[in-house]
Amino acid sequence: MRQRNHGRMIRQAAGKKRAGKKRRENRKTKAARKPRRARKPHRPRGWRSASLRAVARTRQMFLHTPDLCFGNLLPTAVVQEALTRSGLVFRDCFYTPLVTLWTFLYQVLCPDPSCRQAVAHLLAYLASQGQSGGTSDTGPYCKARERLPESLVADLARTTGQRLQARCPALSTLLRGRPVKIADGTTLSMPDTPENQKAYPQPSSQKPGLGFPILRLLAVISLSCGAVLDAAVSPYCGKKTGETALLRQLFEQFQKDDVALADALFANYWTFAGLLKRGADLIARHDGKRLVEWSRGKRLGKKDHLMVWKKPARPSWMSRKQYHRMPAELHLRELAVAVCQPGFRAQQIVVVTSLTDAEAYPQQQIAAAYRARWQAELDLRAIKQVLAMEILRCQSPAMVRKEIWMHLVAYNLIRTLLADAAQTVHLEPRELSFKAGLQMLNAFAPIWSARATTAANREDLYAAILQALARHRVGDRPDRVEPRAVKRRPRPRTYLTEPRPLARRRLLAKG
Repeated sequence: MRQRNHGRMIRQAAGKKRAGKKRRENRKTKAARKPRRARKPHRPRGWRSASLRAVARTRQMFLHTPDLCFGNLLPTAVVQEALTRSGLVFRDCFYTPLVTLWTFLYQVLCPDPSCRQAVAHLLAYLASQGQSGGTSDTGPYCKARERLPESLVADLARTTGQRLQARCPALSTLLRGRPVKIADGTTLSMPDTPENQKAYPQPSSQKPGLGFPILRLLAVISLSCGAVLDAAVSPYCGKKTGETALLRQLFEQFQKDDVALADALFANYWTFAGLLKRGADLIARHDGKRLVEWSRGKRLGKKDHLMVWKKPARPSWMSRKQYHRMPAELHLRELAVAVCQPGFRAQQIVVVTSLTDAEAYPQQQIAAAYRARWQAELDLRAIKQVLAMEILRCQSPAMVRKEIWMHLVAYNLIRTLLADAAQTVHLEPRELSFKAGLQMLNAFAPIWSARATTAANREDLYAAILQALARHRVGDRPDRVEPRAVKRRPRPRTYLTEPRPLARRRLLAKG
């Protein structure tokens, strides 16, 4: 027995010896593979505490700044409330959420929307205030933008729109002074990256490698002030990606006594039923899918009658429980609107609405309200072309959505500036030029950074901006007729007919 135990102990010791030798060999192999760590540069004593003090001073300066941009457009208290609602917790660094939002906002307002220009503007602002601690490297700023929650930027866009909507009353001359909101959609393009292609695929009509990802955007816009109250984003094609599906996501923006304006795409049973359920009404162009027979229904006037729409079959996107909750029929009003203006494409359009009282809402008012729907087209043009949002710049879907929301924040802030300027000269906010508002912000930005150090200076500069902007009125040209064509010919260009890597290899093969 003793000999057997002694032999087992000898084998265990030999095994431990072999294992130890193997571990030492592995350590030597890893040490040989691992590159030698670069020696840290020598830094003077106390450099870390000095850097932290500079960051703290910068953070305190932004916390005590009365506004993120100009005047009373976006008070810091509003941003702090949005930060509290989002529950964002950030570490003590240079690019705090407040600094990141301020820089991101300037980036979408600037004619040069690059990250380098945004960081350079931030450093210039800090230098004008006698502060330092920043770096010209764009990496920290880009990472800070990625850390911002999308819900925070979306909350700011909705808050700025609702604040402006609360300040601007509805038009008293239209639809008995009821609030009017317009729903309209558009499309946006973005860089061709695998992440963007996966989230927002390019249209099937484009060949792989030759197209760009595209998304669909639907916005709810206030008619009185032009503010974007809310928006929804989806891929360009696929199930539940149409504009009607996006509008169903934004039904909560329509309150009791609101009136929605929309084009023929939204003139369906389910949109009317959903809005009526919330106490809102809808005016839309007839989509032509239902036969219009003026001899049927209750006659209210010439080509103006009441009709009953029966509930259609259950669509695939609706559950059985939701379908049974829908009303069995809707009492709607159909009327014809004559277009007598020479040069307009349509001579007569049919409008369908849930405003069935012909005495309270005569035919001329319904026609004037539907014509005001064109303001949404002008607002979307201002967002896409004036603010340069038609082609987005970010490389990932999450950052693309943040870029969209930040553009909407900037748009609402310019609309707020227009409302302040219009109030000084007793005009409507839409009577002032949107592009002039953007130009004034960019022109006064350097002066504001250098001189807006006291409350008196800020008030004087803001009054100067309003006074200059109030002179840029939009011409009243309701019946202007222009051909939908351009005179200047584009420069001839050669277009890619194959993916870029294949074209590059073909050029290299030629020698």
